[in-house]
Amino acid sequence: MKQAGAVVLFRFPQTNLEINKPRPALLIGKLHGKYPDWLVCMISSQTRHCQPNIDELVLVSDKDFKESGLHGESVIRVERLAVMEEASLLGEIGSISPERLKRIKAHLVKWLTE
Repeated sequence: MKQAGAVVLFRFPQTNLEINKPRPALLIGKLHGKYPDWLVCMISSQTRHCQPNIDELVLVSDKDFKESGLHGESVIRVERLAVMEEASLLGEIGSISPERLKRIKAHLVKWLTE
């Protein structure tokens, strides 16, 4: 069973709705209701795109890096969100720490309420 904080693979749509190769994403939370839909955010290895005070860098030296399943330093792009049905997720590769997930959710709330 999937849970918030899992790092999964899926074909994250671009802003023009073009679907690309499988990419990592973070499960933020399961949506309420009878459908197995998840709010996810994109994870990118292009750390230069990190937006301070909103995105989350995952560094090789971080305590939860190994458990994340990521291949190298990455940025969790909090403003790059999508809602995906669970069946479209291609598999789980790892997870982040509960502390990091809490921080990411706080960044998301702050962004949405500013």
